[in-house]
Amino acid sequence: MGHREDLLEGAKRCLLEKGFARTTARDIVKESGTNLASIGYHYGSKDALLAQAYVALMENVSGAFEGSGTLAEGAPGSLERFRWVWSNIIATMREPGSVYRLSMEVMTLDMPVVREHLSRAQREGGRGLVALLTGVPEEEVSDESADTLGRFYLTLMTGLIAQWTFDPKNAPEGDALTEGLHQVIEAATKAEIPPV
Repeated sequence: MGHREDLLEGAKRCLLEKGFARTTARDIVKESGTNLASIGYHYGSKDALLAQAYVALMENVSGAFEGSGTLAEGAPGSLERFRWVWSNIIATMREPGSVYRLSMEVMTLDMPVVREHLSRAQREGGRGLVALLTGVPEEEVSDESADTLGRFYLTLMTGLIAQWTFDPKNAPEGDALTEGLHQVIEAATKAEIPPV
């Protein structure tokens, strides 16, 4: 690996061990076996490097959203698929050393470079969730779907992260989320809802 990759791997390890606020440039250099100048050369700043490391960590965990090599349950867009996907997502929140605590830290930090970088990654995260839940290939999910349905799923994800971070014993499982969605659908089909 070159310095760029070494820095990214070192930053990922530092994030998992110390989080955003407590990780210094020297920590990353020590962990990666590189030098301070290489951070600026390859990433522009420590904060930009940490943001990219966080995105890489989340991309790694998102691969588990499809389960461990199992075939997807339920038809795309169905309540069964919804339950299956969210159950897999919740399973990743239970894992020791879960990256999700970093998400909660990001929400409280005043680190403009990190927030800007992660803000740009939001649309793609939403696009990935839409693809997984609807069965549409990710490259075919429109920007409009990513910005509406994708943001809806990201909002649900943020709420789950908060609940699993603060109160894992009482946080919802996939079955409870699916039942909640079922109740929303039932109520919506009974009521006259004007179009948005």
